[in-house]
Amino acid sequence: MKGKETITLVVLLIAGMSFGSILGEIVGAYLPFLKVYKTISWSPAADLEILKYDLKFQVKLNLASIGGLALAFWVYRKIK
Repeated sequence: MKGKETITLVVLLIAGMSFGSILGEIVGAYLPFLKVYKTISWSPAADLEILKYDLKFQVKLNLASIGGLALAFWVYRKIK
């Protein structure tokens, strides 16, 4: 059961962050501080002669997306 709970949490967190970002863009015209974001990125890479990879992960966090994350975690706790 732990696998399903983890997947549910990850999906809810991604949905909450997306919802918060969209809401921040919409309401940002009236409250400009909601449109200010901080970019966090991570780029692991390796070249092992037979295997080469280069990945880039990037998350843009703003106040509204953090609120969406908190709301998603609250929803997860309620359905658990």
